[in-house]
Amino acid sequence: MGIIVQKFGGTSVATPEARELVVQKIQIACDNGLSPVVVVSAMGRRGECYATDTFMDLARGTYKDINSRELDQILYCGEMISAVVMTGTLQAAGLDAIMLTGGQAGIITDNNFNNARILKVDPTRILSLQKSGKIPVVCGFQGISVDHEFTTLGRGGSDTTAAALGAALNADIVEIYTDVDGIMTADPRMVTNAKILDCISYGEVCQLAHQGAKVIHPRAVEIAMQKNIPLVVKSTFSNAPGTLITNITPETSEETAVNDRIATGVTSINNIAQIKITLHDSSNNAASFNIFKSMSDNGISVDLINVHPGQIMFTVAEEFAEKATMKLHEFGCDVQTTLGCAKVSVVGGGINGVPGVMANFIEALAINNIPILQTVDSHTSISVLIEKSFVQSAVTALHEKFNLSC
Repeated sequence: MGIIVQKFGGTSVATPEARELVVQKIQIACDNGLSPVVVVSAMGRRGECYATDTFMDLARGTYKDINSRELDQILYCGEMISAVVMTGTLQAAGLDAIMLTGGQAGIITDNNFNNARILKVDPTRILSLQKSGKIPVVCGFQGISVDHEFTTLGRGGSDTTAAALGAALNADIVEIYTDVDGIMTADPRMVTNAKILDCISYGEVCQLAHQGAKVIHPRAVEIAMQKNIPLVVKSTFSNAPGTLITNITPETSEETAVNDRIATGVTSINNIAQIKITLHDSSNNAASFNIFKSMSDNGISVDLINVHPGQIMFTVAEEFAEKATMKLHEFGCDVQTTLGCAKVSVVGGGINGVPGVMANFIEALAINNIPILQTVDSHTSISVLIEKSFVQSAVTALHEKFNLSC
């Protein structure tokens, strides 16, 4: 009997009506001769009783800099509540389900509280439960460290749980259920004619996720890719087939559909700050090293990095702009910080080596009078930094320029 891992997000388990739809998806898997492993997120979103953000706000309301270890103890609760309720719902429907924490499911992590990395997955207990005919309902987003501490896997961690279990169990497929019908070419709130992609490669979806698309956690994709486990992103609330994420082989008809398109999607990230540093000694590599090491030592992630003789430019999340500027002033740097920026990216496996892609990108923005503050590109993406007020216009213009609605 093949194994299927089915992950259900917060909106999918938030209400009794939604949970009944989850039961139907699990029952269909059973009827198709598959042995399901269910992974659940915490119920609902910020403000709702058992959401992860609600627990986080409660803890930080006591002390905003609460220790990360203690924070993980309360964050652990959301998925446990959700898993117990979902297990009870399945039992009421006549399905023999059993709830497991991440640790009980064999997910072993390092001690990096709030953003732990999975070191290994021991599937022994899950396989034993499946052999006895039970359906494991596993708490997503969590594991247990080698020192037996509760840990959480960071935002989007339930996707990572599902992919890790899928890889460890050699599952036939991992299904990621959300409240949308699949991965889209752009945010439909910005682009009304954005369309759902039938199929996308692991690499393309990783780029989309890294560049701001809230589709699936890139760590989950990277784990599934290691064992070539197919992923499907689909909706709990419809019967749409969703988007298949997999390697595309020469024998499959999908290869042409994926590789012949230059671009796959357009994404954006708001609330970015640009930092420009003037170096008085243009050959001083030691100064460049100290700047980036300082950012790393202070937990500040940098992006859109451009290093030129006499000048360094990069971006940080706006919430870290003040801290970054202060640390740079300590080095005596001449710093210019610009707030209110956004990053807009076009992602696609067909970008590399195609003449005119950058020209088309720049033309789409120029026609719409959108000033470019900074650019960076790779084999699979082109990104620009612009003022945040231009984001919707930029995303719409690029979506149209690269014919993504076709």
